[in-house]
Amino acid sequence: MKLSLAFSPCPNDCFIFDAIVHRRIDLEGIEFDVRLADVEALNQAALERRIDVTKLSCHAYLHCAADYVLLDAGSALGRGCGPLLISKRAITAGEVSSGTLRIAGPGRFTTAQLLLGLAFPGAREATAMVFSEIEGAVLGGGFDAGLIIHENRFTYEAKGLRKIVDLGEFWEREAQAPIPLGAIAVRRSLNGQLAQAMNRIVRRSVEYAFANPSASRPFVRGHAQEMSDDVVRRHIDLYVNDYSRDLGEEGRRALRQLFARARAAGVAPAVDAPFLEP
Repeated sequence: MKLSLAFSPCPNDCFIFDAIVHRRIDLEGIEFDVRLADVEALNQAALERRIDVTKLSCHAYLHCAADYVLLDAGSALGRGCGPLLISKRAITAGEVSSGTLRIAGPGRFTTAQLLLGLAFPGAREATAMVFSEIEGAVLGGGFDAGLIIHENRFTYEAKGLRKIVDLGEFWEREAQAPIPLGAIAVRRSLNGQLAQAMNRIVRRSVEYAFANPSASRPFVRGHAQEMSDDVVRRHIDLYVNDYSRDLGEEGRRALRQLFARARAAGVAPAVDAPFLEP
């Protein structure tokens, strides 16, 4: 059996999936056609039902849930790790709410975009671009503000940018739950045994990464572009945690809250049976 497997080149994903890519663990007879892409490109591929097993934004999942089910392993949830709205000049929350700002964001179906709309209903629209280009777009004056994710939360201040609002803090305050950013989804058309095998394989890969952190270093660094070793380490420490091993009931509750709030806001459909069951 060969399955397509897609994830981002970001340090946290490379850390998690290294043991699968390099066959360091038992893959239970499954072979993988591995594809790496930016988060919004992953979202779009899932929306077009082009990948068997994929990392995707929790927001994007709401729009393809009829065809995918979420694994318990491999997710990106946590506290203090949410997207930031940043700018070059001082901007008030009232200005953001007005809907008049030119905002650059990482994509329509990212969880960052969903959270921006939940926090500021007047600012649901943003110009989509690759997340790594957002800081430069704001610094260049083409946009009033930028919605940043991933490692950019570690670099924006050094570039002379300032934080308007931490949308992770907004979520944690409102929901009293960890922030669900991304997850691993598997096609519902795969049989149940195969989906369960994928959950075991991804969890095994996460556990191998935690037990052997140096093993994934060449793979992580090979896709880290110009990130410093310190930023790479902080990125992994922030986005890979116990929820990556297993969502657990707290992780599932956080996702259910996100799904319910998105539906209540009228920006996503209701979802039935999102989680993999035994």
